[in-house]
Amino acid sequence: MQVGLIIIYLCFTLTGLILMKKGGNPGTVALTNGDINVGMSLVSMAGFICYICSFLLFTRMVVMFDLSFIMPLCTGIVQILTLVSAHFIFKEQFGIKGIIGASMIIIGIIIMNYNFNK
Repeated sequence: MQVGLIIIYLCFTLTGLILMKKGGNPGTVALTNGDINVGMSLVSMAGFICYICSFLLFTRMVVMFDLSFIMPLCTGIVQILTLVSAHFIFKEQFGIKGIIGASMIIIGIIIMNYNFNK
């Protein structure tokens, strides 16, 4: 269940980021005659909702796991998945610095989770 929760969190986070980027607008909030009007494309709104769901899942994971474990793990994985998604979905380019940075993140996650006391 715990691994499944992490995977669902990662899916919501990545989907939210991709949809907000595809939606193309950050949204507007206006106060008119005492009413709050929010303007956002449907794609951006779907991304926003996914991102809110990922936040709610993350608050649950913070309670379930050690914070020193879950925060670096999820943050690192999200960074790598975002880099890969940006390349394939949005055709964004990354160079040697991006590859080195991603490699360092992966190595850090492995070292952080490796049990040296076997």
